[in-house]
Amino acid sequence: MTFSFDTLRRWPDIEAPGLVATDAADRLILDESASARRAAGDGITVIGDAYGALTLGAAADGGRGIRVHQDALTGERALAANAERSGLGEHYRSLTLDAGLVRDARVVLMRLPRSLDALRDLAGLVAAHASPEVVVYAGGRIKHMSLAMNDVLREHFERVDVTHARQKSRVLVARGPHHGRDPLARHAEHDGMVVCAFGGAFAGTAIDIGTRFLLEHLPQAAPGGGAVIDLACGTGVIATALALRHPGIRVIACDQSAAAVASARATADANGVGDRVDVVRDDMLASQPDASAAFVAVNPPFHSGTAIHEGIAPRMFADAARVLRPGGELWAVWNSALRYRPALERIVGPTRQVARNSKFTVTASVRR
Repeated sequence: MTFSFDTLRRWPDIEAPGLVATDAADRLILDESASARRAAGDGITVIGDAYGALTLGAAADGGRGIRVHQDALTGERALAANAERSGLGEHYRSLTLDAGLVRDARVVLMRLPRSLDALRDLAGLVAAHASPEVVVYAGGRIKHMSLAMNDVLREHFERVDVTHARQKSRVLVARGPHHGRDPLARHAEHDGMVVCAFGGAFAGTAIDIGTRFLLEHLPQAAPGGGAVIDLACGTGVIATALALRHPGIRVIACDQSAAAVASARATADANGVGDRVDVVRDDMLASQPDASAAFVAVNPPFHSGTAIHEGIAPRMFADAARVLRPGGELWAVWNSALRYRPALERIVGPTRQVARNSKFTVTASVRR
């Protein structure tokens, strides 16, 4: 079946000049794994595919029954859209990160995550449940790779080989699985709150300085008159803090990252508020009704994958404005150099500065 990388799109993720749907690392992983994939039958698993290049490239080469896990919901939806355009949608299944994803797999194609804890979780899962003959092809751009990645793979595989570099990309090839384990949430305590994180969750078990600054300045009164939402919740620190401070409210925590969602659930449970924090994997606030929320808190990311892009936060502000009822408030923390206040005024409504330090600004915007 004919397949062209040139047809791949990032949509519904941000599309802009310089933001690509595939790169040389995807091509190198497919080339290095070609003979192994032909012998693997339906035993192919793909992990960390950005927008579908690995999955659809493998399917176009004859792969069938391909099992796929992507952390980002936008990536999962982009794969589905790209698969529909290419006519390859019936040859793969999107699955959660558990034993069923890799059980008896003979070939695993993987984009290397930047987090070593995330790589440790993935390598342990494969070693625990894949075929003893499994071969893992884990690749990436050299600028995002480190020698420590080889060491992490060696914790779970007898042999790790390194391919020649091509177009600033490289592949690590791992064989001989041992000491497998399912992913585990890590725990740390901060000022009486337990933070839980699976590998790949932003900031891990730490509380990043922007979130910490927002925590210090959240409103004292409990929001009322609608839903209370922690948008781009990460490990669920803001959602859990709101539930702890205000025993009478329920909080919705949402993030597009599967690792973040699992971490936020674990954080809420560890602090005894799991029954009042509803954690949702969502593309921003797509599942929330218009004019339904009284309060939204957000610490917006400024990365799309590995690329820095300032268009993410305004999209989040617009979705928050849609979901807020008139008079509802969006509380945001942002790096002061980004100067988001004019965008907040335009998109949401009147905006006041709540706090500012040497790096961050906290604002509250009232929905018109």
